[in-house]
Amino acid sequence: MSPGVLLSFIIGYFLVLLIISWLTSKKSSDNDTFFVANRNSKWYLVAFGMIGTALSGVTFISVPGKVGTDQFAYFQFVLGNAAGFIIIATVLLPLYYRLKLTSIYSYIEGALGVWSYKTAAAIFLVSRVIGSAFRLYLVVIVLQKFIFDSYHVPFAVTVLICLALIWSYTFKGGLKTIIITDSLQTFFLVLSVFLSIYFICQSLHMNIFEAAETIKNSSYSKIFFFNDFMSSKLHLGKQFLGAMFITIGMTGLDQDLMQKNLSLKNIKEAQKNMFSFVGVFVIINIFFLSVGALLYMYAAKNGINVTKTDYLYPTIALQYLGLVPAMIFMLGLTAATFATTDSALTALTTSFCVDFLGFNKRADVNSKKMVAVRHWVHIAFSGLMFLTIIIFNAINNEAVVSAIFSVASYTYGPLLGLYSFGLFVSSRQVKDKLVPFICILSPAICYFLNAESKSILGGYVFGNELIIVNGLITFIGLLAFSSSKAGEVRKVESLELDR
Repeated sequence: MSPGVLLSFIIGYFLVLLIISWLTSKKSSDNDTFFVANRNSKWYLVAFGMIGTALSGVTFISVPGKVGTDQFAYFQFVLGNAAGFIIIATVLLPLYYRLKLTSIYSYIEGALGVWSYKTAAAIFLVSRVIGSAFRLYLVVIVLQKFIFDSYHVPFAVTVLICLALIWSYTFKGGLKTIIITDSLQTFFLVLSVFLSIYFICQSLHMNIFEAAETIKNSSYSKIFFFNDFMSSKLHLGKQFLGAMFITIGMTGLDQDLMQKNLSLKNIKEAQKNMFSFVGVFVIINIFFLSVGALLYMYAAKNGINVTKTDYLYPTIALQYLGLVPAMIFMLGLTAATFATTDSALTALTTSFCVDFLGFNKRADVNSKKMVAVRHWVHIAFSGLMFLTIIIFNAINNEAVVSAIFSVASYTYGPLLGLYSFGLFVSSRQVKDKLVPFICILSPAICYFLNAESKSILGGYVFGNELIIVNGLITFIGLLAFSSSKAGEVRKVESLELDR
């Protein structure tokens, strides 16, 4: 495919996003609009748009690719995700709405203390910067190879262009703009999956019903795995429980995805949004897995040998299926990744402004001065993401970069521990200043356990359930360094009597 055609497509795509940004922010672009869209969003738009945020470019490429090695085992993970979303809708969302939060980490301040609050917010900032930068990095590599290398544009300039474009359509309207643009990008993502199935089926000379029957009868369609609980990461129990707690941590305790829910009018609309989102999320992942099975059938029929599973989808889409399927693939990949990145930049800006600059405690939050501060924070996080991507590229070692991304997922375990302690052990007061150390120690212990589990746990291999252990260690640490609130009250009363 011609680099000029792809470049024209990217330019046209962003022009549409810029037009949406202008239309959604021309009436109002204050901080309430940016942070929570004036709490006036439509639940169906939020539900649909969250699909694009939840499914990154990594998912877009990796889920179909892994079908060759793991069959449909990923669907066990998806079912765990669905259970986690239901817990978020019934336990966490009512809490957030009752407290009328802008940043979900404000809850920790009242439950545990200031140091705990800042620790939770810092965990999110670090995790989201690393995770979102990594996702964008993978797509920038594709853009660099198929477009910008032809024009001798340096990699750093490509990254800068992508981030500048994302910043340009989010800096004024923030969440209000993103709810619309993410809905559009989710539409493109879903459309690309359906059309990919259509074009692959056409190439295999099958209709949709024949393809469904072929997939069902193929070796790729096995979903549930019950063998080798100790040594296999694909066991149903590990996949389901791990996915459920990962979803609670990386969605319910993540400002990025929860910020959209907090933009709705009331808890009923927020829960309606989450339940609708779950249904669409499960269905779209079935189609992703089906794309993977069809891609492997296509590769086998045409003698295509792909050395790495993540290269399967882009290789076939961009080099074998023709111009239109290639454009469809780029559309889906771009939509999935930029829907994740634009949302992340807005959430990072919101969290820092509220959790560290105290915007929620100021009467002049919508003044020109505070709007200007928010603009600079938004620019700063764009710059930080730029530097992170440049570091990823400088490392240029797939194993190291993947390890960095894995480390980011470890940090959600402490968030699980912090929120669990606040929700279920309200009778005890944690030693607040020790919380940062506990939240650093817990992932470190989990990293050691993961590396040495075979030798110290009788051959056991951790999968996604490691986040449960991470949260449990944090919870135990908080419990160990806490005291009865009743005891604290008696101590204060005794001191007052002595005086």
